[in-house]
Amino acid sequence: MEISEKDRKRHIFFRELRDYVMIAIGMISYCIGWSVFLLPNSITTGGVPGIASILEWSPLHIPAQVSYFSINICLLILALKILGWKFCVKTVYGVLVLTLSLSLMRDFATSLHLLEDQPFMASIIGAVFCGCGVGIGLSFNGSAGGTDIVASIVNKYRDISLGHVMMICDIIIITSSYLVLRDWERVIFGYVVLYVTAFCLDQVVNSMRRSVQFFIISEKYDEISRRINQEHHRGCTILEGYGSYSGNKTNVLFVLVKQRESRKVFEIINTVDPAAFVSQSPVIGVYGNGFDRMKVKRKKTTEPKNKE
Repeated sequence: MEISEKDRKRHIFFRELRDYVMIAIGMISYCIGWSVFLLPNSITTGGVPGIASILEWSPLHIPAQVSYFSINICLLILALKILGWKFCVKTVYGVLVLTLSLSLMRDFATSLHLLEDQPFMASIIGAVFCGCGVGIGLSFNGSAGGTDIVASIVNKYRDISLGHVMMICDIIIITSSYLVLRDWERVIFGYVVLYVTAFCLDQVVNSMRRSVQFFIISEKYDEISRRINQEHHRGCTILEGYGSYSGNKTNVLFVLVKQRESRKVFEIINTVDPAAFVSQSPVIGVYGNGFDRMKVKRKKTTEPKNKE
């Protein structure tokens, strides 16, 4: 049964609304880690926030939110050409939310100096907030700007870990913080932040992308597939099977969904046919419409020259 145009538009609207809400949550998480745990303890993070932190600690005393926003404007111009306007719209939104949150949070964080005597714990907790925030933003097609943009550009063409890309981009920025702080211990804490942020980012992004496959054997396969099509906008493949024990022909539904959607699939099956036989298993990767996009470098082929 085909999905109506009205239902399709409604699904797109709610999906976009969900993206913007989750991007805002991610940026607020990043803001908490940066402004509450890292900046007050003079611990450097990577990317544009790291540059903004260094500029604030330098004799220039430029507020972090000002330099962060200004540098990202330049990077967004590059992203507009390579990643397209849809990525840029959500990235601009993410940058604005983070800038505004940082401006509001700085006044609150000034009086709330947590873990002042425990910089290592401040590094760990701040990095967890930052890494999870960036991961949530990237999982919902947004970004906090900075090296996230560089990582997204690389990830568009190569199937490389986003966390590793950002680690390579950020290590020089953290090392350069010594020029301002004159404290190698703080630089080492910055490396801890870098590693934990990259780890948390990968964990969040990978968990969002995990998929599972279902094999469903039921006499009511048609109704189950129709409800999965309508309620979750996922396609189903009907396979013809033969029961060796019963000797009867049967139809098997093959369904691929995100891991977070599996509970709803079980609810549909249990509602339609509680006696259905169901097999669920994780899959390493799913590529195609509604899932991930294959990132394969296309080799240029040259036609052999005709020998006369």
